[in-house]
Amino acid sequence: MALRMSSLFLRTLREDPVDAEVPSHRLLVRAGYVRRAAPGIYSWLPLGYRVLRKIEAIVRQEMDAIGAQEVHFPALLPREPYEASNRWTEYGDSIFRLQDRKGADYLLGPTHEEMFTLLVKDLYSSYKDLPLSLYQIQTKYRDEPRPRAGILRGREFVMKDSYSFDISDEAFLKAYDAHRGAYIKIFDRLGFAYVIVAAMSGAMGGSASEEFLATAENGEDTYVRCTSCDYAANVEAVRVPVPERVPYDDAPAAHAEETPDTPTIQTLVGYLNEKYPRDDRAWAAGDTLKNVIVTLVHPDATRSPVAVGVPGDRDVDLKRLGAQVEPAEIEAFDEAAFAANPSLVKGYIGPGVLGEGNASGIRYLLDPRVVDGTRWVTGADRTGSHVLDLVAGRDFGGDGVIEAADVREGDPCPQCDEAGRGGTLETAPGIEMGHIFQLGRRFAEALDLRVLDENGKLVTVTMGSYGVGISRAVAAIVENSHDDLGIIWPREVSPADVHIVATGKDAAVYEAAARLTDQLEAAGLDVLYDDRVKVSPGVKFKDAELIGIPTIVVVGKGLVDGVVEVKDRATGERADVDIETAADHVVGVVRGS
Repeated sequence: MALRMSSLFLRTLREDPVDAEVPSHRLLVRAGYVRRAAPGIYSWLPLGYRVLRKIEAIVRQEMDAIGAQEVHFPALLPREPYEASNRWTEYGDSIFRLQDRKGADYLLGPTHEEMFTLLVKDLYSSYKDLPLSLYQIQTKYRDEPRPRAGILRGREFVMKDSYSFDISDEAFLKAYDAHRGAYIKIFDRLGFAYVIVAAMSGAMGGSASEEFLATAENGEDTYVRCTSCDYAANVEAVRVPVPERVPYDDAPAAHAEETPDTPTIQTLVGYLNEKYPRDDRAWAAGDTLKNVIVTLVHPDATRSPVAVGVPGDRDVDLKRLGAQVEPAEIEAFDEAAFAANPSLVKGYIGPGVLGEGNASGIRYLLDPRVVDGTRWVTGADRTGSHVLDLVAGRDFGGDGVIEAADVREGDPCPQCDEAGRGGTLETAPGIEMGHIFQLGRRFAEALDLRVLDENGKLVTVTMGSYGVGISRAVAAIVENSHDDLGIIWPREVSPADVHIVATGKDAAVYEAAARLTDQLEAAGLDVLYDDRVKVSPGVKFKDAELIGIPTIVVVGKGLVDGVVEVKDRATGERADVDIETAADHVVGVVRGS
């Protein structure tokens, strides 16, 4: 049954919504695909829901093709399984928690590893039952502190999550590769550009993971790729090439010098070049060691400071740091925290007071580039004073190493560095669309999912976890496929195959448009027919461009000459087609024949 705009539940908007930050948010609201219900929560209107269901269908087809079986869990979940995996605590404030009338704790499911694990445990007990892959397409909930960008980052979203269960790590790799291949087919069919990058596993745990990122100027994730090889990684997962250790037998002794009014790297470097010039070259920011202190807020609400030492020409990237310290969250080390730690001299903090066992007792983590033998200028823990020739491994050390410094264009590629090549990194923004995890045995061990192997011995099952953002895909497609006039849907996910626009007031035009609509429907096409009589041609044309169906057919003044206009929304190409052959022509365009 064709959709007729005279009765379709649709209102297009001429103005952008005031809270729209990205093109997909602006266009999906203006074109009548979604409507805001609350911050981070959106209703799907008829056209938007059609797109959503088409994306679901693509995902189902490719998941079914690798032998995965669809199930469906409740969104309202009990506390106990998440207690067993420790994620009831680890999730902190990022989940919606509630109680029933008897005081029992529940949550709205952010993801379902625990439930899948328990379901398989309940029904399967032998290696003969494996391998197994299960999936669901379901609404998920996360209490985003700052929902934004429309459906790209909301509190309620539709997701496909699947899980593989195998008797061994070796068998698991086959399931992982099968899911990876299915994801490539899914994202190829969805019609937007994407990259596959190494990623952090985060709160999911596991030994390794990969992200599928839609390339987009407004992407909230940053990834890097090598200019010379195939290396690509989310910026949070980049590993810094570690320099060789430097002999320091002949290094001068560390010495503190007066450096008044130098609380910043820039002022310090300027003062050093003026008062303590080097013989070989000028001092640079990279010769200094910057010590940044933050407060970690743990899921159980306990707080602990941590200090991060990075070369002075780098900043601490809070997203990279956050990925390393999950599930803890990061807060600034404020004035009250400094007052509670009098050994810390703001602007002049050095390793002398940092580290477990030293004056502050604050855990001290170092950038991988701070290797033994490297010489640094850093704070002397006294206002207006810095230490020169402080040698790592001789004069100070850390409590560990952390990847927290910012990654920049031109940095060496870790993969090329290891192979002795000279590739460098470039950065680009992206939108996370899929994430696949080598979970290993974290959830199986926590929930005691074991089966009997061929020898009758109980072994813990190896798992994988695989997610696709279904509702997010709608926005990602629009981010990749739009122009100044509106959305340009790829044909496979478009809410209709053809948009027929009848213009003018002549009854013959509407009769011809209705006949063409019937002919196209009989041929199996989905048609959106703009049959509104009291709407001007200009408004209809603007709506057609905004809504973005890939083929637009205009039945109007050309009808007196026996022709209709067929327009390609993506290219703007137009062709006059005889009304008698228009149906066959349009069917050929839609089906690529």
